[in-house]
Amino acid sequence: MALHDRIRKLTYEDYARIPDDGLRHEIIDGEHYVSPAPVPRHQFVLLELSSRLYPFVKQRGLGRVLIAPSDVLFSKHDIVQPDLLFISKERIGILEEKNVQGSPDLVAEILSKSTRDLDESIKLDLYERSGVLEYWIFDPVLKGVSVFRRTGEGLLHAGELSAEAGDALTTPLLPGLEIPIAEIFPW
Repeated sequence: MALHDRIRKLTYEDYARIPDDGLRHEIIDGEHYVSPAPVPRHQFVLLELSSRLYPFVKQRGLGRVLIAPSDVLFSKHDIVQPDLLFISKERIGILEEKNVQGSPDLVAEILSKSTRDLDESIKLDLYERSGVLEYWIFDPVLKGVSVFRRTGEGLLHAGELSAEAGDALTTPLLPGLEIPIAEIFPW
């Protein structure tokens, strides 16, 4: 939910002053968004995804995988905490001590009732205009993933994958990675 009580755009300095209250705070285009703590199903999906992606990346020395809460600063008015992100070793310089300064190569969000609109529209737009190379949106209800990949025309919808269809998630960013969608949604 966006909090629209300010006339000026909020910045990272404003963000850094928000007290730690157990909620997810993000600033997109200078507007403050607050989401409740994730529900268990969301966390199960995040754990299943990260337990497959992290070892693949680490064993091959491909870069870094981070999970929320990790601050990503796209600009002074755009600070988000993606559920999961990957930064390639070639771009590891954007990973600083306190946060990520710039666009991760890959971002993943897991939908919930409170974040669906934010993840599917506002964050999709932010990731598109900020240069994210690939964006995965996991839907625990439908047991599927929407994949968006950068082309010369921007971040475009590349397809829908589902556990029911027996699909596997792959990406040109991580050759050889293959994650069966059914393993991400084992229930």
